[in-house]
Amino acid sequence: MATITPITEPADPRADDYRDLTTADRRPDRPGGRGLVIAEGVVVVRRLLDSPYPVRSLLGVPRRLDELAPDLAGLDVPAYATDAATMAEVVGFHLNRGVLAVADRAAPPDPAELVRDARVVAVLEGVNDHENLGALFRNAAALGVDAVLLGPRCSDPLYRRSVRVSMGHVLRVPFAELPGPWPASLDVLRAAGLRVAALTPAADAAPLASSGLAGERVALLLGAEGPGLTDAALAAADVRVRIPMASGVDSLNVATAAAVAFHAVGVALG
Repeated sequence: MATITPITEPADPRADDYRDLTTADRRPDRPGGRGLVIAEGVVVVRRLLDSPYPVRSLLGVPRRLDELAPDLAGLDVPAYATDAATMAEVVGFHLNRGVLAVADRAAPPDPAELVRDARVVAVLEGVNDHENLGALFRNAAALGVDAVLLGPRCSDPLYRRSVRVSMGHVLRVPFAELPGPWPASLDVLRAAGLRVAALTPAADAAPLASSGLAGERVALLLGAEGPGLTDAALAAADVRVRIPMASGVDSLNVATAAAVAFHAVGVALG
């Protein structure tokens, strides 16, 4: 069972994993980055505890730790109880959610293994907004996407803001970076029997509902909000599809477009 220990001083070294979270949770390849997975709030912490990521500890006010007591019953991890003021001094801002947990990163899965038996895969190019990425992972979890593959210029799905916006679902949808040169690396999907469908607002793309994807295993290729997919990525796809929209609207937020596509393809695949 997790051991709950009080922390009364902000300088306590046992709280170092939580210190100054406005900078400390950057990617490991950025200056000052520590590579930790950070969960905020009871719901997201609960999902971290139930994930493959090795939990290091928790820090929270007693009321929130009490809510997590059933989840902590079978875990041998330290949990530190403190008051809201001390917690704010440690993390660098007032945390309304009242509890945090940190974990080390798990070894990334092999992309070929990840998609071998997948029915629906999301493949991202240049999705570099943390909130969009988190929302996209939440949609992927809700609509039955089996995996997410990251192409070039994507943000880190385990960045603290992405984890928070995803409501922790980024911790349950498996993801990996595509290896090798882009977009030739899309061949790993074709080798697994998946058809690569690129989403674009272009008028000459096939409407999603009549694109012929029904009954097929599909990899949905999505680009950054604004520029969308590069010409190279569009050319590398097996089919280009669009979401028909009302006159005067030319695009959707990338996470919203992904949700529409996930639902359409999921319905098509039964």
